[in-house]
Amino acid sequence: MKLFKTLALSTAIAAVVLAGPAFSAERIALVVKSLGNGFFDAAAKGAEEAAKEIGDIEIIYTGPTSATAEGQIDIVNSLIAQQVDAIAISSNDPDALVPVLKKAMDRGINVLSWDSGVAQDGRMLHLNPSDTGLIGETIIKLAADYLPEGGDVAILSASSTATNQNAWIEAAKQALPEKFPNINLVAVVYGDDDSVKSTNEAKGLIASYPNLKAIIAPTTVGVVAAAQVVTDMGLIGKINVTGLALPSEFKQFIDNGASKAVALWNPIDLGYSAVQLAHQLDQGKKAEPGATFTIGHVGEVTLDDTNSAAMAAPFTFDASNIEEFSKIY
Repeated sequence: MKLFKTLALSTAIAAVVLAGPAFSAERIALVVKSLGNGFFDAAAKGAEEAAKEIGDIEIIYTGPTSATAEGQIDIVNSLIAQQVDAIAISSNDPDALVPVLKKAMDRGINVLSWDSGVAQDGRMLHLNPSDTGLIGETIIKLAADYLPEGGDVAILSASSTATNQNAWIEAAKQALPEKFPNINLVAVVYGDDDSVKSTNEAKGLIASYPNLKAIIAPTTVGVVAAAQVVTDMGLIGKINVTGLALPSEFKQFIDNGASKAVALWNPIDLGYSAVQLAHQLDQGKKAEPGATFTIGHVGEVTLDDTNSAAMAAPFTFDASNIEEFSKIY
């Protein structure tokens, strides 16, 4: 029977501890960008699945209430004090977290990043949800497929320091000239994975670019905010919202026409894979270029020369399948 505890680091930090047998449990902390985010809640379900499958693992699911590096640093310091076995983190800043994560590794804690990485000095390995170049191309293609004559598009990202978002956007920019020459990227703005700020940024884009044809949001928070703005402003059919979205959160906007299609990998599998990797590190498997790690039913990954690997290709959701997948995650 799982025991649910509360980990309170401060009034601004909360966490849920999903514990197995206390006497011998291997403790793996799943640190997310922020709590209350459906993507990370789904990842936590996958982490639970992996813990149950492996056995004798205690999952500590935690993150700050807002997506800041400072909040994550406080949490990591607390986890160091608790002497957890492993920390698997989706970071809010690739560099700011390095010192505290190095401190964790110096204390014998295995550290990996997943989803949004930290610089190589701050972790043993990193798990990308998918290939960076493929994600970047995909988010542009999601807009271009419904703009046969091309047009102006804008990107509404998460924070300006989010490792994964920045890499995807850079890959998208590189794909534009050759593969999508009629698509004009007019702006990149940042909503900090905050619904209110993302809403305001989407409104700002619409006001600033009267010929805007699509808003691309490679963040599950931003894409919902932008679609709601387009819906509320009566711009369905004029501005298409696309990007990376949870089917369960986004189905309504496929249904009402604010979006033609979105994509995502399975966040449940991502949390599951992160715990599988952390457990293998705890068991002494060495993270080095060329090393192959199994990730349970998801398959296996091989580390590149930066000790990074990609889990799976993104999957497209549209009117033909959103109903089915919205019941899963």
